[in-house]
Amino acid sequence: MTAAVLGLHIGGSKTHAIRSAVFRPNEAQGGAAPTADDDVEITEASANLSSVGHQGADAVLRRIAANAGGGIEAVCAGAAGADTPASRAVLSALLTEHFPGARIDVVHDTRIVLAAAGLDAGAVVVAGTGSVAWGRNPEGREARSGGYGYLLGDEGGGYSVVRDAVREALREYYAGLEPGTLVRALMAATASVDALQLMDSFYAKPEPDHWAILAPLVLELAAEGDPAALRIQAEAAHHLAALARQVLGELGLDLPLVMAGSLLVNHNELAGAVARKVALEDPSSIRILTQTPVHGAVELARQLIQR
Repeated sequence: MTAAVLGLHIGGSKTHAIRSAVFRPNEAQGGAAPTADDDVEITEASANLSSVGHQGADAVLRRIAANAGGGIEAVCAGAAGADTPASRAVLSALLTEHFPGARIDVVHDTRIVLAAAGLDAGAVVVAGTGSVAWGRNPEGREARSGGYGYLLGDEGGGYSVVRDAVREALREYYAGLEPGTLVRALMAATASVDALQLMDSFYAKPEPDHWAILAPLVLELAAEGDPAALRIQAEAAHHLAALARQVLGELGLDLPLVMAGSLLVNHNELAGAVARKVALEDPSSIRILTQTPVHGAVELARQLIQR
């Protein structure tokens, strides 16, 4: 089988992998050089250790290895929550088990966003299930803000947006108000008869990815002008911009900023609000990631075999 590298993006709700063939022009190929059309994409459940545990991550990575096939020379995994040397070591050990002989690198998922944007230096702000900002300047100095998980932070991420919508439901209920458009939509999506049942459901199943999938509902209502949804969107934009400004303030305000994650990539109003808050003079200087982050992991995996 043709030699290849594997890039992984391990998010809070799913794992995205790409097997990409290695082309060495000095070797006989016996045919045309591989292209991006030859890449093999694999989507699986999340292999995030903090979400599914060691056994769950092991099972997901086992399935990915089986689908990716042999000949993998290098693996780079960008993982949400890969914050400490210990957590990266555990994931690295699992990858070594499933891809024996391959060079392995585990990085925080913000690092692969920067690579996917074709940048060696810059800052990124990500809003998916959670939220985080990270950056690196040309001298190699790094800075980070946020990404502490739903119990300690992640303001502006999908879980936080929906939690704020649940709070709005409770505020209206205890104020004796009829449920507004946002609350009615949220109760319909969760089969809740009132705000109290919605609250019970929130506590009964607190997993962040379970609730974050409802964030688009809130942001779509904001785009339609619903006042409650607009307030929640504005609060999310405030938090995300604060994360980005902290990183840029530490590393240099002239660095490019890349916005990524499903909430920013798929919702122009939220992305625009963040851009305006970060760069008041020229928000157009901020870019939105145009390809999936896993492509950055593929690029970093290629760099592993070029060293």
